[in-house]
Amino acid sequence: MIRDAEVQLLEWKNSKHRKPLLIYGARQVGKTWLMKTFGKTEFTNCIYINFEKEIQLRGIFETDYNPKRIIKLIEIHADQKVEIGSTLLIFDEIQEAKGGLTSLKYFNEELSEMHLIAAGSLLGIALKQQTSFPVGQVEFLYLNPMNFGEFLKAKGKNSLLELLQEKNWDYIETFKSHYLQLLKQYYFVGGMPEAVKSFALEEDYNLVSTIQKNILTSYEQDFSKHAPSEIIPRIRMIWNSVVSQLAKENKKFIYGLVKEGARAKDFEMAISWLEDYGLIHKIHRTNKSNVPLPAYSDLGAFKIYVLDVGLLGAMANLNQKVLLEENLLFNEFKGALTEQYVLQELIQNRKNQFHYWSNDNGSAEIDFIFENNCHIIPLEVKAGENLQAKSLKTFSIKHPEIHCYRTSLSNYRQENWITNIPLYGIGIKNIF
Repeated sequence: MIRDAEVQLLEWKNSKHRKPLLIYGARQVGKTWLMKTFGKTEFTNCIYINFEKEIQLRGIFETDYNPKRIIKLIEIHADQKVEIGSTLLIFDEIQEAKGGLTSLKYFNEELSEMHLIAAGSLLGIALKQQTSFPVGQVEFLYLNPMNFGEFLKAKGKNSLLELLQEKNWDYIETFKSHYLQLLKQYYFVGGMPEAVKSFALEEDYNLVSTIQKNILTSYEQDFSKHAPSEIIPRIRMIWNSVVSQLAKENKKFIYGLVKEGARAKDFEMAISWLEDYGLIHKIHRTNKSNVPLPAYSDLGAFKIYVLDVGLLGAMANLNQKVLLEENLLFNEFKGALTEQYVLQELIQNRKNQFHYWSNDNGSAEIDFIFENNCHIIPLEVKAGENLQAKSLKTFSIKHPEIHCYRTSLSNYRQENWITNIPLYGIGIKNIF
């Protein structure tokens, strides 16, 4: 498989101002595979340490943070020599080693020429708890599940991907049926690397479902292992309510659906924990169209999506028979799968925050609104070919200076006030 993040890793390797790199993201999104593959292909030697498994090494940072002493111990343990410039040193599950994160500061200050990558599945949680994190001393890379483009590569559809990247809309329209079929597959399989690899090799939907269920089970086991005991039941309740929340016509998160009479303060910590773990995306409402958007967030109104469209389908027990219907999958439970997919594609290319927009009386709502090079981008998601855009029109009348966007199953089309982007092209870089 080929990951887009490999380009970022190569840029990091060749940078004159390189700092230790910290890769984080949910479990099983491919962090370990990415680091090891990069080490094998781009370095003469790669030394991999997993602090979750190699318990005896967890104490190497406790004596002091001297990089040379730490490297000497690692050389003895690995029975390999660390050669500056040609060795990649990998600290996996670094949060399991006391002082591991702090040590990155001293590697940067005292041995900056060392190629060092650290990673961890619970780093989002660890970073919140860390009291002495090396601010400004590390670089970050957040790894998401595989996007639609990476899925096309895994399936060997490089030519179709190149057409999208070139934005050759006439040719793309010619192969529309191919794109739609592959997009339906991606909705079901999602972007978890194990599921994508299995499907690319065997195209067995039942096997994919088994893999997805196993991943979901492992996440739920992590709730018990790593979450504070007092909020574990609430974490499970939030997690188990996501599908029903997204299946509503209005997908705004309602605490009463989690538990009758529930209030925000009862579940805030549970939602925050799931965010830090990387399992959910929390999208706040705004009724403004000003830069910066986060300054106008309505903190009391939000939607919750999960990390992967395939896992969302598995949580909903999506039957593979929907793949046989022409466009049924795109509209499955009120178009929630399509919104989930679009959010994933948007997140891959942009580090800014995403919101949804609605006016004050609730008569108009736009699925996503975000900033792009200091411009506001309103984006309405259509799961089918129905191109009525009443909410976008309401927004456009109020803000005629802002160009609007819609993504749907229809072909690319640009008009005076709106541009329609096919769903399978929404993840293209520089599409907005």
